[in-house]
Amino acid sequence: MALDPKVQALLTAMAAANLPAPGDLPAEILREQVSSRFAKLSLPCKPVGEIFNIAIDGTETSIPLRIYVPEGNGPFPVVTFFHGGGWVLFNLDNYDPMVTHLCHEARCIVVAVDYRLAPECKFPAAVVDCYDAVCWTADHILEYSGDPSQTALVGDSAGGNLVAAVSLRLRDEGGPACIAQIMLYPVVDFYTSPRNSYSEFAEGFGLTYTDMEWFWEMYLNSPLEAQNPLVCPILAKELSGLPPAFVMVAGNDLLRDEGIEYAHRLQAAGVPTHLTVYDEMIHGFISYIGILGHARTAITEISKWLNHRFYSQEHIRFRSP
Repeated sequence: MALDPKVQALLTAMAAANLPAPGDLPAEILREQVSSRFAKLSLPCKPVGEIFNIAIDGTETSIPLRIYVPEGNGPFPVVTFFHGGGWVLFNLDNYDPMVTHLCHEARCIVVAVDYRLAPECKFPAAVVDCYDAVCWTADHILEYSGDPSQTALVGDSAGGNLVAAVSLRLRDEGGPACIAQIMLYPVVDFYTSPRNSYSEFAEGFGLTYTDMEWFWEMYLNSPLEAQNPLVCPILAKELSGLPPAFVMVAGNDLLRDEGIEYAHRLQAAGVPTHLTVYDEMIHGFISYIGILGHARTAITEISKWLNHRFYSQEHIRFRSP
């Protein structure tokens, strides 16, 4: 698909910078370099009411959370957010611009989860931490002016994978109710599964086939774990009973086809599912919200869909600004 001119310019600049690829450096050094690159982008944050940095007791470890509360009077609906980065990269600071825009535009509390990263903590550590964070949010978000009956999950890339996995656990284990799941260019299948987008966009579009091979190697204890639906949600035998879903994919992304296929499987299982394709974009495009107009459009689309889910519920208790 055709590339947006600003995306092409961004890819050209990235190629000229000769940035290290995943696998070129140890994970801890690569994280520092990636975070430094994001800081230099000087992406704008939206004003929010309050931000709290806390740590909660999970079932296996302490889990840092960053809670963004919008301006105005609550109680507000709530999003639990899982960041991307191939289960290896990024932190909460890297996602401040995206998350503050979501908090501001959707007028919801966002609980961002700093889950454990691979390879130091392999599967299922990230799934465990994210599930624990959702359970904590259901029990404690009232303390931050949140409405625990109005909660949704949002994640991008590997974070979208965690949204899908946690949604399966919530359904199967009788966890807290969740009224929506949003997956942005998610990873939902193993990199060896043959799909056209994997070959079409294997190189030259940001995220590469080699990157995905390395991310999976870092995340899993063994390739055999890829048979687990909590690793590859598209392999789940039953998808009915999951929360209404919003799936967003980029047209020039090797993960495009699996995201579309997962959305279609959700629809076939009777899950109300909205699928949107940003044809001219690449993987991770929303993170460039200060550069790409389509990123701002996507945040607005996500926020409108969320508000429809929140406000359409009969048990609304929060007030308008």
